[in-house]
Parts: sequence; C-alpha cells; structure tokens
Amino acid sequence: MALLEVKNLEISFGGLHAVAGLNLAIEKGQLYGLIGPNGAGKTTVFNMLTGVYKPDAGNIVLDGKHLEGKKTTQINSLGVARTFQNIRLFNQLTVLDNVKCALTNQMKYSTLEGVFRLPRFWKVEKKMNARALEILKILGLDKEKDFLACNLPYGKQRKLEIARALATNPKLLLLDEPAAGMNPNETQELMDTIRLIRDKFELTVLLIEHDMRLVSGICEEVTVLNFGKILAAGKTDKVLSDPEVVTAYLGG
Repeated sequence: MALLEVKNLEISFGGLHAVAGLNLAIEKGQLYGLIGPNGAGKTTVFNMLTGVYKPDAGNIVLDGKHLEGKKTTQINSLGVARTFQNIRLFNQLTVLDNVKCALTNQMKYSTLEGVFRLPRFWKVEKKMNARALEILKILGLDKEKDFLACNLPYGKQRKLEIARALATNPKLLLLDEPAAGMNPNETQELMDTIRLIRDKFELTVLLIEHDMRLVSGICEEVTVLNFGKILAAGKTDKVLSDPEVVTAYLGG
C-alpha cells in the first residue's frame, strides 16, 4: 500500500503554473527521488507536502489521511519531516539541544514545572536527553553533542539537520538536496546514512537531488519534473537513460 499518494496536484503563482497535474505514489519503505532542472517545481512540491504552500487543486494523502489544507505543525505531527536546501539549524545551540528542540512535540512539561524545576521537569529532560543522544549516536554525532551547531563541519551540519528531523518521529522524510556542497567522500557517507536511517527508523524517504551518482545509487524509483510537469517516472535506471530526460536535465 502506498504511504504517500499525490493526485493532480497543482499550484500557480500569478500566471505561472509552478506545478501542474502532479501524480505520485510512494510505497512504504521506499527510497524515492524527485529530480529535474532548476526551477522545475521540486521544492514547491515539498512546500505543498509540508503545508508551507496550499495547493490550488489536488489531493495529498499520507497513510490514509488527507494533508491538504492542514498547518505545517499538524502535518509534522501526522508524520512528515523535512530538511532544506540551505541548512537551517539553531547555530548557537549545542548539537544535543538542536535535536531536543524537535522532541518537544512528544515530551512535555508545564511552564510551572519548568520554571520551578519540579520532578516532572527533570524526568522529561532525562528522557529527552537519552532519546536525542540515541539518535545522534546512530548518525555518528554523539561525540560532538556539546559542540555548538555552527562549529560543526558542513557534512556534519547536514547530518544534524537530518537527526533533528528524525526526532519528530516521521513516517515520511523529505530531503531537499541533501548532498549540496558535499565532496565525493561526504556524498558516499550520506548515501550510507540515508540507507541506514531508512532501515533503522523504518522510514519512507523522498529526496530532491542534482547529484546523479547519489540518485542512481540509492533511489529505487524517480519522477522527473520539467516546467512543473512530469517528464518521466519509473525505475531509476530506466528513467535516467530516457533520451528526453537526458536532453532536458542531463544536458545531452
């Protein structure tokens, strides 16, 4: 059964059709790619899936529940988390605290309990620390838990953003150009990380990426967008060898 079903999704800005008639069906546990040239509408799709933009038409169904029209916080609580093209961390917080920030929707205490440091405050804080550290250890960031986020090297900042997204306990993880700015070694490590978190957290992953080595290396299926419309979709190796895709996207 598909975890994510998108049917006839559309959005326009003024007279420009940014996305028109998009259909997607992504199975549970799948590693799926959304690719295309710059300006093709890929990030706009992510923004509709996460409630940043409200679609003009179409349906978005996650695990049987409609997402269109819901707030970003509601969509996150239903199981969608994302990262961004430009890394968005709390730079002056520690690595551990960046992840703990994402746990507040699952572990709570009252303002009074927090101000007066009542027993429940310490109990919840202990659980949050343990869970955040567990996630950081899986991603190999536990030794940097007390570093400020801004002091991490670029590749580890990318990992920390993924760790924070994982802390919200998602069913669907959206990765927006996770390999942007990475060298080949960092990209290979990222590929291994994405496979690991898919298996470890039993996730479905939808990613936008321009690095075709990463796309062909981990994505089981892809959809290619061009000018907001689907150019091709299907098994990754078949789609990437499609002459129209090569011409439109790979510069053939």
